[in-house]
Amino acid sequence: LEGRFTRGQLVLSIVAGAAMATIARGLGHRSVVRAMPNTPAQIGQGMSVWTASSEASQRQKGTARSILGAMGREIYVPDEKYIDMATAVSGSGPAYIFLVIEALVDAAVYIGLPHEMVEDLVLETVVGAARLTQETGKRPKELRDMVTSPGGTTAQGLLKLEEGGLRDLLLRAVIAAYEKAKELRG
Repeated sequence: LEGRFTRGQLVLSIVAGAAMATIARGLGHRSVVRAMPNTPAQIGQGMSVWTASSEASQRQKGTARSILGAMGREIYVPDEKYIDMATAVSGSGPAYIFLVIEALVDAAVYIGLPHEMVEDLVLETVVGAARLTQETGKRPKELRDMVTSPGGTTAQGLLKLEEGGLRDLLLRAVIAAYEKAKELRG
């Protein structure tokens, strides 16, 4: 594709692990935006983290912001290193949440809830918890404490999650995804 871009054009890349310098070199074009959207962008609920090469104009950055904003929310970062970090959290994050949803559905069926209500029950719980966190501005721990009665069902469930290492597993998953993103970038 080298030589196919004019001076005023912008290249917007969503290729995981492809550094802006690599893209610019490969295409012979310096106005590059590197972005990491996530899959909820398909329904306008995505989160995109992006940065731009120093050669990208303010107009081009505005264009990138408009494109990414049409898919949900967007965050500009001044340093490309944050793209790999965001890839591990937000780019891969939906898969982590999908796994949690699957596990909750499986558990609900196991304890005897009817199939026809389980998916709605779980999905609304996950969406509601996320929206409650967004709209109240409260920290997740504070909200978790509000729903956890001493000696109650939630406390017992959380104890099992902590004993099973859920928090540590999530930390290790994000770190592993970040290391892989850096490896891909070279």
